[in-house]
Amino acid sequence: MATHKASLPRDARLPINRCNLPAVVLGSLTFQRYPTPLLLDGVAELHRDLFRRLADAAPGERGNVFRDYVTVLFQLEWPEEMGLTGKQKGRAKANYVRMIRGWSFDSDSREGAVLKGWVESRFGLMPRWHGQPLLDPAGEAYSRYMEMRCQGLYGTSALEAQFDLVYTYCQYELAERHPGASHVTLYRGVNRVADHEILRRGEGGHYTILLNNLNSFTCSRERACEFGDYILAVDIPLSKIFFYCGLLPGVLQGEDEFLVVGGVVDVTLSTT
Repeated sequence: MATHKASLPRDARLPINRCNLPAVVLGSLTFQRYPTPLLLDGVAELHRDLFRRLADAAPGERGNVFRDYVTVLFQLEWPEEMGLTGKQKGRAKANYVRMIRGWSFDSDSREGAVLKGWVESRFGLMPRWHGQPLLDPAGEAYSRYMEMRCQGLYGTSALEAQFDLVYTYCQYELAERHPGASHVTLYRGVNRVADHEILRRGEGGHYTILLNNLNSFTCSRERACEFGDYILAVDIPLSKIFFYCGLLPGVLQGEDEFLVVGGVVDVTLSTT
């Protein structure tokens, strides 16, 4: 297996981000093994009222408390209150629910570009793939990704701030439902491990790879078998989970899907 010296390549990270750890740390193999909480700048402080309400709510009601808070805060059902008129009102539908659903259909879509852009902004992890490799920030592929990202953000009600609350609420729920836990084993079906950026090959199917900055996994090995001839098994820090099936009923359904922030990870490859 790789040693603790395995780190995030320089071209896969930004020098600054908007959370309590720099990208070179949170994207490293060491962080996968010894994770700590990731706190987005100012979210807990600006939204104390939300977390007070969540603490007072019954477990089965917390999802509704979150939905109501975000709907009112960002005026999601009253587009005219956020300045949208005429044909622009359609952009009010570009909210956090629509973006996450769009990702589940196609992670290389405009919705996927918006989510990858949010990870880039908040965690400082550069996207590595969006329909094609994004290894050159001056290249055509990266320009296309940025165009899709900007189109997806245009005319929305602080969409990236909505994602900030989604991630922070997800972390709150994981801590409440799994006190003391640090990792969960997740799976991803692939046809070729070579499709990933391999940093080191070990023995017995062990690899160290660099994930895209946002990725889909599942908690069901059987489900992962439907998506490829090989299965990647990864111990994912809970602090890297942005969203998961069941967090908010009706948003992600059917595939036990988890949306996971990327970085360098040890994985185990096996056949289906």
